[in-house]
Amino acid sequence: MRLYLVRHLAPQVASGVCYGRTDLTVDPELQALALPALRQRLPPGAPVFSSPLRRCAALAQALGGAAAQYDPRLAELDFGDWEMRRWDDIERAGVDAWTADMAGYRPGGGESVTGMARRVAAFYADCMRVPAPAAIVICHAGTIRLLLARARGLGPEAMALEAAQHPHAIAYGETVIIDCV
Repeated sequence: MRLYLVRHLAPQVASGVCYGRTDLTVDPELQALALPALRQRLPPGAPVFSSPLRRCAALAQALGGAAAQYDPRLAELDFGDWEMRRWDDIERAGVDAWTADMAGYRPGGGESVTGMARRVAAFYADCMRVPAPAAIVICHAGTIRLLLARARGLGPEAMALEAAQHPHAIAYGETVIIDCV
């Protein structure tokens, strides 16, 4: 199966704010402008799976209509009480603890990258059973990095380590294509 992994468009949030699981919106005008080019890159008729967070769900609705499927396993990392705080305002000790254990630490008391990797791996396993040659997955940069690691055959712990050790460079609205076996 070929997966078309699409990162959501830029959410409506101030720069420098931690917003993992926070349910933010995207400017509807920005989405309307991005849709034509995005539709050209995606296979028509492919099933659409999406994070239920509004910044993804709005795009999934525009692309897949009523057939779009929303899966909480595709949501971004939960940063706990760090959510919606400026990165510069988060206690240095917490950031240092996360840096020391990127895969296992639960930033802000939220979710560890390993915990996120387990749910993303479960989604991936279910997705591979879909009887279609391709699927579209609307999600987040962290989710995409974990799906890429899973497609290379890594298990959840290795997925988390790889994703945590490499900063993402996935642009808003970018499509990453992977062929899965």
